[in-house]
Amino acid sequence: MERRRFVQTVPLIERLAQEAQRIREEAKKLRPGKERQEMLRKARQADIAASITQWISSPGLKPPE
Repeated sequence: MERRRFVQTVPLIERLAQEAQRIREEAKKLRPGKERQEMLRKARQADIAASITQWISSPGLKPPE
């Protein structure tokens, strides 16, 4: 059985930022409460993941010798 592979056209950092923005827009439509807080937490997690991805792929980062 062969694995299906997908070539991503949009970089991971951009996809994470778009997802965070989409979640925030959706959260704006909700009333204050547990569900809204959970969505905002997911948006923050996507922002953090984008920051970590950017940090990991930075040219200044070098592997240990």
